[in-house]
Amino acid sequence: MNPTRMHAATDEQASIVDAVLDYSRRRMLARDVPLDKPFPPGELRRLAGRTITDEGIGGTRALALFEHILAPACLTASHPRYLSFIPTAPTTAAIAFDLVVSASGLYGGSWLEGAGAVYAENEVLSFLAAEIGFPEGAGGVFVQGGTIGNLSALVAARDAAKRRLEEAGTPLPPRWKLVCSAEAHSSNKSAAKVMDVDTIAVPAGADGKLHAESVREALVEHGDAVFAVVATSGSTNFGIIDDIEGIAALKDEFEFWLHIDGAYGLTGILAPEARHHFRGVERADSAIVDPHKWLFAPYDCCALLYRDPETGRRAHTQHAEYLDTLTDSDDFSPSDYAIQLTRRPRGLPLWYSLTTYGVQAYRDAVSSTLALTQRIAEEIRRRPGFTLVRDPQLTVVVFERDGWDRDDYARWSDGLLDSQYAFVVPSSHAGRPNTRFAIVNPLTTFEDLIAILDTME
Repeated sequence: MNPTRMHAATDEQASIVDAVLDYSRRRMLARDVPLDKPFPPGELRRLAGRTITDEGIGGTRALALFEHILAPACLTASHPRYLSFIPTAPTTAAIAFDLVVSASGLYGGSWLEGAGAVYAENEVLSFLAAEIGFPEGAGGVFVQGGTIGNLSALVAARDAAKRRLEEAGTPLPPRWKLVCSAEAHSSNKSAAKVMDVDTIAVPAGADGKLHAESVREALVEHGDAVFAVVATSGSTNFGIIDDIEGIAALKDEFEFWLHIDGAYGLTGILAPEARHHFRGVERADSAIVDPHKWLFAPYDCCALLYRDPETGRRAHTQHAEYLDTLTDSDDFSPSDYAIQLTRRPRGLPLWYSLTTYGVQAYRDAVSSTLALTQRIAEEIRRRPGFTLVRDPQLTVVVFERDGWDRDDYARWSDGLLDSQYAFVVPSSHAGRPNTRFAIVNPLTTFEDLIAILDTME
């Protein structure tokens, strides 16, 4: 076999590119994208069979296999009636530019290799930092998702605490401790496990929020062993925002790194009517927000922001002889600010979309989903036989159908997906089964949600 066959510009390659671009164009511009659903492994084995062979099956057949068998076995998370977990809703511009990023052979780990891409990404990061209220000079890096973002921020937090105690001549604690809400996202507890530090899970209040007084008690009890406090800005289950302002005020009394896990909810700060929920975030030392959630970017994309990027650089810069040309330079290299070295410039699709549509379009889209959430919550409040579990702060609506048990919710959810109308999975709170609408897609309508509620009558 010709070893250049896979890379050389030939008629075969041109035909592959044309076919893939044609499929992508049809998919991106389709008005009625299917919701689709998973197939059992045995069914996929029967339909797809063995796809990897010594000689290859050819681009045309491989694309047909994907389009007609593999893709329909994957849920479309950007569907307007995909309302489970936290969906995605990338703009057409962001999706299209994701193709450009792949086609351009870009490496986004260093300024030397990707200056133009890094410049554009940094403009987005500066915009987000300014929205949060971080000072000029704040910045960071785009990483894969909230789990990597939280881990990278907390590694920087521990490094900063270690340096502070060493400079003061204070003995290091035998075990570092991370303070967060008992209802914090699992990625924070996972980060603590990876870092081999203890998690102090502080009980949330009756309102689901982590409150300052409870955090204060943990800080008094554990002292210098606490290297960071994590406050959530929009929990996954309820969209709850912790008492960030009160927790941030504790920095006047105690030395600790405040990290904001805003993977889903921090985007809400773009809407003027919601900004008051986020008071105090400007005092944080780091924050994350996932543009692939409520900022309309494709998977996978998390913005990790540092108040002082130098704290991230000190913790994460990798040193090796082959990297000397990078580490001996003062250039801004994104790989210095998180645990990754190799990275795709995954912030570029968001840059292109923001540049194309403008910030106001984003503010309007976020506001529209907030308004829809309040409207459907009011509908649930007034409907006989339905109970709203908690008033929504952002765009997650949790509710119960009175008298239903877990099996009832499961049968109803399965029926919605089997009929290809909607994807709404069962959930629970305090041992009671329920379900929830997670609304981030501006294409989701009030009529969509009413029709789903009607299936529960």
